[in-house]
Amino acid sequence: MKFHLRNPIPWYQIMRITFIQIFLLAVLSSMAYSNTINAQNVLDKKVTLSLSNMTLQDVLNYLQKNDNVKFIYSNNAINVNQQVTVNAVNQPLKTVLDQVLKTNGISYEVLKDRIVLGKLATAETTVNYADVKAATPITGKVVDQNGQAVIGASVLEKGTTNGITTDINGNFKLNVAGPSSVLVIAYIGFNSQEVAVGDQTALTITLVENVKSLNEVVVVGYGTQKRGSVTGAISSVKAADLQDQQLTRIDDALKGRTAGVNVVQSSGAPGSAPTVRVRGVTSINNSNPLYVIDGVVVDGGLDLVNPNDVESIDVLKDAAASIYGSRGSNGVIFITTKKGKQGPPKVSYNGYVGWQGPVSKPELVNATQYATLRNQSLTNDGKAALFANPSALGTGTNWQDEIFSNSAMIQNHNLALNGANDKANYYTSFGYLDQKGIVMPEISNYKKFTFTVNTSYKAKKWLTVGENFTYSYVRSRNNLNTNSVFGGPLSSALNLDPITPVTINDINAQPNASTYINNSANIIRNAQGLPYGISNYVSQEITNPLAYTQTQNGNYGYATNLLGNAFVEVEPIAGLKLRSQISAKQAYYGNESFTPIYYLNSSTSNLSNTSFYRENDRNLSWNIDNTATYSRAFGKHNFTALIGTSAQKQSGSGIAGTFIGLPVNTFAEASANYTLANVNKIANGFDNQPYTLASTFARLTYDYDGKWLFTGIIRRDGSSKFGSNNVYGVFPSGQVGYVMSKESWFPQNSFVNYFKLRGSYGIVGNEMSLNPFQYTATIGSGRNYIFGNPETVYVGYSPNAPSNPDLQWEETRSANIGFDATFLNNLTVTFDIYRKLTKGMLQTVQLPAYAGFAGQPSANIGDMENKGVELNLGYNNKIGQFSYNIGGNISYNHNEVTYLGSQINFFTVGSVQSSNYEIGRTAVGQPVGAFYGFQELGTFKSQAEVNAYTSSTGALIQPNAKAGDFKWQDVNNDGKIDASDRKYLGNPLPTFTYGVNLSANYKSFDLRLFGQGVWGNKIYQAYRRLDIASANYPVAALNAWSTENPTSNYPRLSDADPNNNFKNPSNFYLQSGAYFRIKTLQVGYALPSTFLKKADIQRARIFLSSNNLATITGYKGYDPEISGGIDMGIYPQARTFMVGLDITL
Repeated sequence: MKFHLRNPIPWYQIMRITFIQIFLLAVLSSMAYSNTINAQNVLDKKVTLSLSNMTLQDVLNYLQKNDNVKFIYSNNAINVNQQVTVNAVNQPLKTVLDQVLKTNGISYEVLKDRIVLGKLATAETTVNYADVKAATPITGKVVDQNGQAVIGASVLEKGTTNGITTDINGNFKLNVAGPSSVLVIAYIGFNSQEVAVGDQTALTITLVENVKSLNEVVVVGYGTQKRGSVTGAISSVKAADLQDQQLTRIDDALKGRTAGVNVVQSSGAPGSAPTVRVRGVTSINNSNPLYVIDGVVVDGGLDLVNPNDVESIDVLKDAAASIYGSRGSNGVIFITTKKGKQGPPKVSYNGYVGWQGPVSKPELVNATQYATLRNQSLTNDGKAALFANPSALGTGTNWQDEIFSNSAMIQNHNLALNGANDKANYYTSFGYLDQKGIVMPEISNYKKFTFTVNTSYKAKKWLTVGENFTYSYVRSRNNLNTNSVFGGPLSSALNLDPITPVTINDINAQPNASTYINNSANIIRNAQGLPYGISNYVSQEITNPLAYTQTQNGNYGYATNLLGNAFVEVEPIAGLKLRSQISAKQAYYGNESFTPIYYLNSSTSNLSNTSFYRENDRNLSWNIDNTATYSRAFGKHNFTALIGTSAQKQSGSGIAGTFIGLPVNTFAEASANYTLANVNKIANGFDNQPYTLASTFARLTYDYDGKWLFTGIIRRDGSSKFGSNNVYGVFPSGQVGYVMSKESWFPQNSFVNYFKLRGSYGIVGNEMSLNPFQYTATIGSGRNYIFGNPETVYVGYSPNAPSNPDLQWEETRSANIGFDATFLNNLTVTFDIYRKLTKGMLQTVQLPAYAGFAGQPSANIGDMENKGVELNLGYNNKIGQFSYNIGGNISYNHNEVTYLGSQINFFTVGSVQSSNYEIGRTAVGQPVGAFYGFQELGTFKSQAEVNAYTSSTGALIQPNAKAGDFKWQDVNNDGKIDASDRKYLGNPLPTFTYGVNLSANYKSFDLRLFGQGVWGNKIYQAYRRLDIASANYPVAALNAWSTENPTSNYPRLSDADPNNNFKNPSNFYLQSGAYFRIKTLQVGYALPSTFLKKADIQRARIFLSSNNLATITGYKGYDPEISGGIDMGIYPQARTFMVGLDITL
């Protein structure tokens, strides 16, 4: 019979959804064409409103919200704070505008569907050009950094009231006094700019966006706020920051760009996910932040998002995260995808092709040097030398050169269509990424396809419907066993001797010829039939990496993700919005692998049966969120109230099977279905325990005159992970702000333009460390008993561990004080000081054996503290046709475990071969995973120094040591070296993280430079196999102590190593992990508009770019960017050179 395990992916469902999305897109596109509103229709629109003694700003906001009208104006041109009164019942909009605007000296003009406001010309303000003989006519155009027209920008002759606003094409015409005149151009969200007229008569003025504008909108959870109203600590990355970055994962966009967010790419393997920490490690368990994509909570899975589809990333770092209650203690990261831009449909393409290679490699000895050092190690132990003539071996094999590629290809292509008008908004995109790995590309590669559709439609002025849908498919190979000393290409390249050849031409000429002869049928051969070399000196899992690769060919993993949400938003009365959203994420993932018959060495082989493994899993999560938001203004009092409910459920299942003894020896053959006896098939499956969460929440935001700010949040979560005595948790927070610069007493000068103080305190939780039903007592088997005569084994069952009905979330209390400021109009500063105290970290309780339980229960016991400082700086300016933007951020974080309970003093972290000692500990008073070991004080330069190292009683502290051995510090001064002489040696977590960026534009050319780094951490270099004395050596070993080199602090070589010079975990293996890396260097050129117009192209830009161009570091391994600080052969990040094209039609 045939045994089928694959659960077919429901492609018909995917295609049906895709067809519906495309059909909806086409319908909405046609609506966009058919709903163009001319100016007369806008002014004829009937409106009803009655407002007394309100600011003009309030009236304009009311009309925009309730009558679907858009106003464009500059605060430099009109006073929106003046008090107005208006009463109109079913009157044309023109009548209302005449009453409100013209009577207050404000003009208006309808441009398409927008109303541009400006200063009304009067007898006093109108220049009589007949009397100005030297009047100079100036024409010009105002555009943004992408070359798009800026409509309604204010153009004012400096020192006068002579001015105008730009039209629908961004054009203006203005008569000025003469060549000495200076024009001041201003528009909301952009930096104002001054341009000297001189002898110019036609100007093109590019406004630089103020990315830290107070009107910038940030996501705060179940809604948005303007940055000027924000009271919490929120970092943001906008599309403008990403548009020129070549990212394969959206996580990377946060690296070095946001203070307080540390992103560590702990593997350079294609598609690998980084480790993200917001304000430090918050728990000894799970410290991952919560991810929310377009309002949908997702567990990781950011791989499904195409970075080119991202509009913004906002990070809640403080108590504001309490809006997500029991899941907010590690921070909340919001990812908002792009929507359509106002106007007709636009097609855009962004793509690049590049080549990758390693940045650096550890320096290892060659064959001659290896043989010399092996002889030295053996003779130091009193044994005979192994190699009679080392120099005859030459340089031998450089295994790193054999496994690394300097031309691994990467290509990324993205095609998007978007558009919008007053009724419809649509955005759709297709993405394709193909990346080869720089280590053995045959078994290290990654492909991803993405498809996104975002649409919304305003059916009525009070009703909006919409949806967001994303599909992704990933197929990857990553069978390298990286960051492990137990085999795989990287570990083998670092440890395999350089004497062994890549392939063998003459078996009989090899010193281990019998190995090849006895295993001739099973040794791995290359395409020409030559056997791969097998070491005669190094064994165990350290094998020829090219032969190993042949045993992994074809093996792959896959993941299919569908993420979607649909929403309905109703505004029954002015200011009240009711929103209901349902969302779901469906994931299918699995892998297939084949194990052939092979012989790699005496320790690593499979000589019995082939096997084929196939696994298919799926996971489903859904959310239903309902919110009601009410906004109202009473004079200078403004408030927004939010209440809502949320429900979430997750479930998963999987099935796997192993086929044993297939009559094939390749993956391609094995992946076909075979008829096998049942005894040759092993199947298993699982169903995850479902997880549910039910929540209610509320938020009140209030401000008085935009000066005094307050935000209060409360959330109540009920989770299936909590014990019966703690089913529900309540998470409150409060935030306040004070805009001092709005006070009348605040100095009104050009130096300090804006200054806001902020403070927050709240309680957030971390339930992500818990597993479903962890609080209950489960029953396990295997507790067997023997009874009777004859004796019979009976299967026994008993509780695994006692229940704990008090089990609950880990709780973090977060406090923050900071300020936002703007200086000299162009310099922005954000500063924060914070403290996070985590209480009740989950850990096991040690029970005595007589309690009768096989396992240990979980309880909330441990505490941890993080405290730190963050600083963000940004400066932008324009000098003539040259504009630039400089930004930087730096963060300081101190992590410390403060309590682990009364039963335990520490947890061990990491280990090395041939040693009973751990590498690190998580202990009270120390950071998580602090390095722990012996302190070497240099080498004994002579036997006299060994004899002089004595205790207070005169006894030798290291009686077995010899000259050239390490001198170990006697930490406890007991006169001997043992386990109690270990100490804390360093911190694997960086003390400081920082990033700098520079962007510059001159005419059609642009430059982008971005770098980031860390400081204050250590790395434990552990990739040499200490249990294999003959493993290859680093070049530093050439300086090992010897009688000819008696001053060296590199210990003498010895296979026996009686002093444990190499086997002891010690500061000898610690190196500084500090680095600065140029992440991106890019030069672009925008093709001339005169050329593009002929081809009906709006924008086209070509660029040359490099990622990871250079790294400044003292670390001698592959890559200093290592999560956890222990390097056992990490897959390094690639240096990439790319050429690409951006084009918009």
